[in-house]
Parts: sequence; structure tokens; C-alpha cells
Amino acid sequence: MPTNVLVAYGTTNGSTAEIAETIAEVLRKDGLTVDALPARSVPSAAPYDAVVVGGGLYAGRWHRDARRFVRRHGKALAERPLWYFSSGPLDPSASERDIPPVPGVKKAMARLDAREHITFGGCLQEGAKGWVARMIVRNGKGGDFRDFDQIKAWAARIGQELTS
Repeated sequence: MPTNVLVAYGTTNGSTAEIAETIAEVLRKDGLTVDALPARSVPSAAPYDAVVVGGGLYAGRWHRDARRFVRRHGKALAERPLWYFSSGPLDPSASERDIPPVPGVKKAMARLDAREHITFGGCLQEGAKGWVARMIVRNGKGGDFRDFDQIKAWAARIGQELTS
């Protein structure tokens, strides 16, 4: 039974990190040992029995740190149970329907035989980094669209799979 899990994430403004921490918290309640770490700071995926990788979506692409993590650690990831999540839509659509992975994530899923991908709503609020993000917020299109009940339910399914 896998017991040591990595939740690696790419984030710019911290909302994807909060999703990753929520996933880690649920998995810990299932008795698993979990590290939730920024993808760029993970030296190796080899010490982990299972991995969850998440990234914020920006202009139809996964966060650069998540993409680089998957490329850099591809061999180790292919040998472990692997799940992906994305965060991004700034509307309630992710809670209302399944949003497929963006093309780059879909390719990485196939290449590394990931078990599942889910897209969660995003969060962009006052103080966001980047000119485009600030314009989105200034134009009233920001907000917090993360559904933490949905996030916890998805993490619980992973925990159940890993502990059964």
C-alpha cells in the first residue's frame, strides 16, 4: 500500500497551493504521509509512492512549474500512481460540469499513464500578480470559484484508492 504521497503544484498567486494543501490534508486524514510542495522545489519524485500534480491554468496552459516538474520527473512519475488537477476557470463552470484537461496536460496524462485529471474553479482576487491578472480583477471578472467540497471529495477518492 502506498503510504508516502507528494502533492506538487505550480501556482502564481497561491490559490492552487491552497487546493494542494486541502488535498494533502484529506490524504493525511486517511493515514497517509503527505508532502505538499511547490513543484519547482521538489528535487526528486523517487521517494514517493504516489503523486498528485496540480497547476493553475493561464491562457490555456498549465503553470510553467507544473509542466517542468512533469517533464523533469517523468520517469519516476510513470512508475507510480499519478493524478493531475488544474485550477483556473473564473466562473462556476468547474463545479457544474467536467472540464477536460488542456491539450498539454492531456498529452502528459497519456505519456505517463495518469489515473485521472480534474479541473477546479480558480481564484483571482485583489493584489494578484501580473498585469493581465490585475486587469481581470479590475474589470470585475475575478473572484474565488474554488469548490472546497468538490476538492475534498476528489482527494477522498484518491485516498480511498491508495488505502484499499
